[in-house]
Amino acid sequence: MREVLSGLAFGEGPRWHDGRLWLSDMHANQVLVLSEGAGDLANQTAESGGTAGTEVVCEVPGKPSGLGWLPDGRLLVVSMTDRRILRLEADGTSSTHADLSELIAFDLNDMVVDAAGNAYVGHFGFDFHSGTGPAPADIVLVRADGSFEIVARDMQFPNGSVITDGGSTLVVAESMAGRLTAFDIAPDGTLSDRRTWADLDGMPDGICLDAEGAIWYADPGGARCVRVRQGGDVLQRVQFDLACYACALGGPQGRTLFSLLARYESLEQVTSQRTGRVVVSDVRVPGAGLS
Repeated sequence: MREVLSGLAFGEGPRWHDGRLWLSDMHANQVLVLSEGAGDLANQTAESGGTAGTEVVCEVPGKPSGLGWLPDGRLLVVSMTDRRILRLEADGTSSTHADLSELIAFDLNDMVVDAAGNAYVGHFGFDFHSGTGPAPADIVLVRADGSFEIVARDMQFPNGSVITDGGSTLVVAESMAGRLTAFDIAPDGTLSDRRTWADLDGMPDGICLDAEGAIWYADPGGARCVRVRQGGDVLQRVQFDLACYACALGGPQGRTLFSLLARYESLEQVTSQRTGRVVVSDVRVPGAGLS
């Protein structure tokens, strides 16, 4: 296990794309990208503007979360608090891809984007910071043209998501239910045949898929990443000294597990103490699918 980045406020939404690791530093309001040689950046500190091997892709005042790419290569970013999906243009400017604020009442969350540019976006379902307690939430399909509709309801805090089976299956982490839930994806992007993919021992946050069809899930309460197969059999665990909120498989061979850790006690604490970091572990099975 090696540390490749420290000094983050709160890392989320890691994605391996075009030979580099991309992630959202949610409470620093930035999307960052690390170089392909991220493994050589041990103990470097992320500061405003980036450091060697790290750069700020864009600023997101509404707090960035899930990331994904349209077929033409433009980046989509979840802007949580204003409930928009932003699109980063080729010239570096950002624009609103979809405004979900009239449809969704609370913060947006993670997102996965398929090969056609369909984005599946979750949201909290309640005011997370007020302590009002969990409430059912939806999954919103945002198409490549920016149009959108709700495609699943009554989810328990839909969070990290992956697309499997050549684009035919969506698997979503329901954090408050402690399970992974699968759907069939229709040609028009809508969802059907909702089913439990795995019941879990822990709270799944971010997830990623490997080439054997197993899923790694970040479990902040257990300060670990856990690899499970469909049905819930545990195949592997990686334990940490801080809560783990997200994970991604990448690296030149796809066999590097990137885990995003942080201590989260309050919004003031995460922004002032900046305990967030990225650590990597070598794994046997490479990444697959879309996440």
